[in-house]
Amino acid sequence: MPSRRRPPEPTPTLLASAARHGQGALPPPPLADRMRPRALDEIVGQAHLLGPGTLVARAIVGDRVPSMILWGPPGSGKTTLAHVVSRATRSTFVPFSAVLGGVPELRQIIAQARERRDYQGIGTILFVDEIHRFNKAQQDAFLPHVEAGVITLIGATTENPSFSVNAAVLSRCKVFRLEPLGESSLVELLGRALEDRERGLGSKDVHAEPDVLKLIAASADGDARRALGLLDGAVALLSEGEHELGRDLVERAAEERTLLYDKTGEEHYNVVSALIKSMRGSDPDAAIYWLMRMVDAGDDPLFLLRRLMIFASEDVGNADPRALSVAVAADQAFRRMGMPEGIYPMAHACLYLACCPKSNAVKRAWQAARQAIGEHGTLPVPKKLRNPVTALMREEGYGAGYRYAHDYEGGFVVGETYLPDEITDARFYEPTEQGLEKQIGERLARLFPGKR
Repeated sequence: MPSRRRPPEPTPTLLASAARHGQGALPPPPLADRMRPRALDEIVGQAHLLGPGTLVARAIVGDRVPSMILWGPPGSGKTTLAHVVSRATRSTFVPFSAVLGGVPELRQIIAQARERRDYQGIGTILFVDEIHRFNKAQQDAFLPHVEAGVITLIGATTENPSFSVNAAVLSRCKVFRLEPLGESSLVELLGRALEDRERGLGSKDVHAEPDVLKLIAASADGDARRALGLLDGAVALLSEGEHELGRDLVERAAEERTLLYDKTGEEHYNVVSALIKSMRGSDPDAAIYWLMRMVDAGDDPLFLLRRLMIFASEDVGNADPRALSVAVAADQAFRRMGMPEGIYPMAHACLYLACCPKSNAVKRAWQAARQAIGEHGTLPVPKKLRNPVTALMREEGYGAGYRYAHDYEGGFVVGETYLPDEITDARFYEPTEQGLEKQIGERLARLFPGKR
């Protein structure tokens, strides 16, 4: 994999040249970067990890940081915690991005770490941001160096490590889960940013009522970076000489925000799981909520419609055979309409499926049939059921004894069997008492009194 080098830092000469050509100085760093905590006691939230006496807090204070994976949503403090470690440790702290850096650069870092350990007695902490971006083979490159003590690995990921991190790497690291920041933690952080004159917005003398800060916190979905960015954007909308930050400016700044949602990661599967379970639980309010969460977050509508069609057979089935027709019709209508009007048939199907009687008898039937096939193998088709299309087949007895159901009263042959002789009494489909399946079950009981 070729190395993707970071662009060189601008030199004073380059900056001066840019200024002479009217480009001006570089803009200040984002508020979230300026307000990044420098010490353990500046971090808000994550008390379960960083409170007094916790394993992580003791490790940082005692400079005994183990290899670890920091797992949490965006803005929960993974990189911040790594920066705090970098200030607290006597080891050399080396940040590395799995997005911007390549394997050749990583090998160079490892070689320098080994030299630093062998000749200077200094350890190296390697912080790999977005470690899930490395494939499993690339992650294997860490293993011998972690085991040999050449590096202490700290990886940060928004993905579930059990899915995204090599099991061998995972077994050599402690996994610490960071939670989205709560409202009180975000409000505290926002208030600190408004007051801090060195790194924050204190020099602007901006004031915001608690309800305004709570509005920002609610809009941030537990993401500190987003909360500070929204505050910075709202303050930038203040007119000259204005110092009171109101709800209207916050709402204007939040207009373009996106929902906290990773369309390919764990949260995607968490939300779609909530949608399916809500429909299965016959709760239309919860079902439409989760559906719109996914739509508003930009999920693929065709993926959602596919899930609705699967649900119609898996969880409704013959309790309401119309369910599949509604789901398929929604898929066809969406393909004709597109967005945004296509939301109507999608929501229509979601609500219908949530309100339907539920049955998983279809699923249980095909699973039971497949199990029987696995146990008995490919049993021969009874000769009476075979089609005698040639004279030889008729001589072999194909079709002999077959009784045509439509020749009998009610279109049913009493006592006839259609399964292989070895499993003639097997039952795979067990209708439930839900919806139309109750009637189906009653009819089958009348037709097969000794079997059902």
